[in-house]
Amino acid sequence: MDSTTQLQNALAEAKPTLVEFYKEGCPHCAEQAPIIDELKERVGDKANVITIDGTANPALVEKYHVHSAPTYILFKDGQECWRDGGRKPYSELRDMLDRFM
Repeated sequence: MDSTTQLQNALAEAKPTLVEFYKEGCPHCAEQAPIIDELKERVGDKANVITIDGTANPALVEKYHVHSAPTYILFKDGQECWRDGGRKPYSELRDMLDRFM
């Protein structure tokens, strides 16, 4: 499934969706990868956690006004409700998801 379809399907659901826009070769993105993997595993089906390669998906980068990597956008009921970027500890990302679950 391509990233656009995956994101559309996730946003159509009532549960929160956290999207990480990353870029290949970005050192901060590489540092975040295991944190995102842990987050996906621990939240299970209570929330969607999606990673999107910004370089491979320029239309999504433009649509969501992503200007740096990594960028995190949290959606609830299809609407953006939080956005931030840079290195984030697991606890901060989990706390933000928990507020909307």
